[in-house]
Amino acid sequence: MQNRRVFVKQMAAASALASIGGLGLSSCEASKTKKITILHTNDVHSQIDPLPTNHYKYPGLGGFARRASLIDQVRKENPNTLLLDAGDIFQGTPYFNFYGGELEFKLMSKLKYDVATIGNHDFDNGISGLLAQMSHATFDFVSANYDFAKTDLVEFVKPYRIIEKEGIKIGIFGLGVELEGLVSKKLYKETRYLDPIEISQDIVSVLKHEQGCDLIICLSHLGYSYKSDKVSDLVLAKATQNIDLIIGGHTHTVLPTPVQIRNAAGQPVLINQCGKSGVYMGQIDFYFDSKEKVSSTGRTIVV
Repeated sequence: MQNRRVFVKQMAAASALASIGGLGLSSCEASKTKKITILHTNDVHSQIDPLPTNHYKYPGLGGFARRASLIDQVRKENPNTLLLDAGDIFQGTPYFNFYGGELEFKLMSKLKYDVATIGNHDFDNGISGLLAQMSHATFDFVSANYDFAKTDLVEFVKPYRIIEKEGIKIGIFGLGVELEGLVSKKLYKETRYLDPIEISQDIVSVLKHEQGCDLIICLSHLGYSYKSDKVSDLVLAKATQNIDLIIGGHTHTVLPTPVQIRNAAGQPVLINQCGKSGVYMGQIDFYFDSKEKVSSTGRTIVV
């Protein structure tokens, strides 16, 4: 069995506004400050249209068209914007039953998503069903703890992606929930689950020390928190170092503003998650003085 480090190397080669921590901007000149905006979604579950006007909780909210307008507005304000998704793109409406995910990937491509990770429901049509839709996606898929080496997804899903915006290197990696007991084995086939905390430490070491990333983001489909000792975003944040932001999914948690947790080194980690069905979209702005991160702000946007 290959160790985690070798796996990481091989896979990489194959391929409301609230202050939430950091230092104040008063110490840096505006002309030197660079702003990186992260927009993110999770658990959209094939909700293409707005929810029905008689919906029990979110009447008339959501929809790809409205999200597109909000994204365009943010990008006009700051060209240094990334658009990310934390998984469970599929399953939940007749659109998925009929088109099998084609429409979701095509619309996400039109919205110019940059990176997404894979949730458990994205396996609902099996490895072959997910693979069949990959050609409709112009964005990248990342997952560090799903070892796809013995599946046809190996060429399409990488552990991480690095994107540079105005000289700021942003490393983005993905994590998925354990599939055994949650998804039928016949759907995920030879996909091997790796411990998310251990693999995160390896990936982050590569991103931080070998690739020189200034900002490290985890797209997590682990879930925000559990009453048990199951690995969650909160557990991950406390057990690791050098992750700046965890964008979560799976538990459909709505966080009005990002939560700040201290990591294993006592440094702050931001965690955010935006419910489900595209009703909300998260926005987090990081400010850099040269390449030094000095502050951040975050909000949850109602779509």
